[in-house]
Amino acid sequence: MSLLQIVRRLQPAKFSVMAIRRVSSMYEPDYLEKLRPKYPLYNTLNFTIKGYDYPILESYQRFVHNVADSMDLDVLDSWAQPPQKFNVQKFKPASAVIESDYKLTVYERNLQIGNLQAPLYPVLVRLLQGALPEGVTLTISEHSDQVDEGRYVPDRDLLDLKQKLEEMGGSREKK
Repeated sequence: MSLLQIVRRLQPAKFSVMAIRRVSSMYEPDYLEKLRPKYPLYNTLNFTIKGYDYPILESYQRFVHNVADSMDLDVLDSWAQPPQKFNVQKFKPASAVIESDYKLTVYERNLQIGNLQAPLYPVLVRLLQGALPEGVTLTISEHSDQVDEGRYVPDRDLLDLKQKLEEMGGSREKK
């Protein structure tokens, strides 16, 4: 016999579903139920913005940040990645002669949003996609450790010193 059936047998008119919930969580304070979020939450999300035109990219990143602020979202962090440079060559038909040479630079900006409520996510994505400028790409992904590793530039001098130490026989610490 379940708890609900026992309670209904005792006094069916006085007990409700809310009273049964209170009996089942008798040893937990009421304020814990009020602290639970109303809707499910997404974990930390990374919004990656890439583009070739620096001013447009900066303007769009500012727009994304302002939209997140106006929707009262938790903007945890925002940062810029170093630009990537590419050299694109166009060849003449049926030859190895270069017709034109292009130097392209891809700029990247990241925005990190945490505790995003599930009903707000599609609204935010549609709004950002609708305002997406030409030549700019928006990628949304869940936060991972690889993102943090790619964010920091390694210290070349320190890596060279560690390599020289290994070549000399490693450290003298006892294992």
